[in-house]
Amino acid sequence: MDHRFDATERFAAGAQFIAGSLRSGSSGRTQAVVDPATGETVYSYELAGTADVDAAVQAAQRAFVEWGGATPGERSDTLHRFAAALAEDAADLAAAESLNCGKPIKLSEEFDVPGSIDNAAFFAGAARHLEGKAAGEYSADHTSVIRREPIGVVGSIAPWNYPLQMAAWKVLPAIAAGNTIVLKPAEITPFTSLLFAQAAQRAGLPDGVLNIISGAGRDAGEHLVGHRSVAMTSFTGSTGVGKRVAEIATGTVKRLHLELGGKAPFVVFDDADLEAAVHGAVAGALINTGQDCTAATRAYVQRPLYDAFVSGVADLMATVRLGDPFDPSTDLGPLISHAQRDRVAGFVDRARDYATVVTGGEAPAFGKDSELAKGAYYRPTLIAGAAQDSEIVQSEIFGPVLAVLPFDSDDEGIALANDTPYGLAASAWSRDVYRTGRATREINAGCVWVNDHIPIISEMPHGGAKASGFGKDMSAYSFEEYTQVKHVMYDNTAVARKDWHRTIFGDRP
Repeated sequence: MDHRFDATERFAAGAQFIAGSLRSGSSGRTQAVVDPATGETVYSYELAGTADVDAAVQAAQRAFVEWGGATPGERSDTLHRFAAALAEDAADLAAAESLNCGKPIKLSEEFDVPGSIDNAAFFAGAARHLEGKAAGEYSADHTSVIRREPIGVVGSIAPWNYPLQMAAWKVLPAIAAGNTIVLKPAEITPFTSLLFAQAAQRAGLPDGVLNIISGAGRDAGEHLVGHRSVAMTSFTGSTGVGKRVAEIATGTVKRLHLELGGKAPFVVFDDADLEAAVHGAVAGALINTGQDCTAATRAYVQRPLYDAFVSGVADLMATVRLGDPFDPSTDLGPLISHAQRDRVAGFVDRARDYATVVTGGEAPAFGKDSELAKGAYYRPTLIAGAAQDSEIVQSEIFGPVLAVLPFDSDDEGIALANDTPYGLAASAWSRDVYRTGRATREINAGCVWVNDHIPIISEMPHGGAKASGFGKDMSAYSFEEYTQVKHVMYDNTAVARKDWHRTIFGDRP
């Protein structure tokens, strides 16, 4: 069923959610939200200004007094209700995500929405398990205890490629640990973050614990990161913007979590299941129209399988169906915007000078594809023959483009996989457990899949190395980002003058 989402009606009061209420922004500037499948404006709103950021941070500060002091059980109960509220809103969440981002409805319904609900359910349980080192006498005269305490107000910035999931990844571990949060989604994709906050309110999350600021990065985003009352910043986005976030955050010496760009290698050894690798490469490269920082973007294939792999991927890509995101049979939706489509096309067009476009490499044209041509669509693209140091291999494209290169020895394949600034995700394909074991040890990435590429689960962490940033989303490891570890030490002797005092004054008694 084509379940469209009416953002104008749902967010008539505005696209800011502060202290439990929708309101309009105060920047004096209007933002159009465009359906990337049609190029039509589906919602307009007033962007947040610095005053709105201040109001949201103040609301979060007030709420922290109560929420930070709640018991783990109380926070857990609220998050269980939150998961249930999200499940009730599943149809609206999927429709809003597909309208706002151009995602095929089957991706929204079967990946983004259930994954976010599962995150909420996981953190509802995890809220009760804030663990520390066991109490004990690590000094003969003292008992030591570890406390995990919330940090305070968290200011988080999320990207436009997975608005709902990024809201979940930012918000859930923060509030499960007792923090309060101000989340700034990308100004072009605010819908599901606002729905997420409304569901939390219905679940009984106290007003001010979760606030949404829909504003531009240079105004609202930078003010949020530099705010002296914000104790931590969590940012997901490009490495370039991440560097700017880090520069601003150092001004107030706040906790920083960065999940940045990626250029994931897909390493196929010569004993791999070729059919599985071909299917995995197409799925891994095209998920979310390639707008995924863990997407398979560089396939390295050992030479005996190289030609068959190129042929198989090209044939399979040719079967992928572009279309209306709300058509259940659509495989590939548009890119987020016409500007992003043109950026992707620019990478491919420049690559024609030094590589071969095996398939794809174009946007639908007016004529028989007139309806698709209105949107920001780009056909699945496979590029062969590029050099390792070329732009198409080294730079993050964020589109449905896969570059494939051959390699000879295992040493060469692993070296090529590591030869970019990024280290977010990778995969290794082989039937040999020793080969895959070596790949998982030696490929420098936050996640290495074996004979698969892309699956994520709430219980396991997501985060990178090198220029892909630091820190973890999801899993119990995320509490290391969102809690302050405090050592409490009790004297057990009741002796007024202790032996160690003589190092400061007097002699040994």
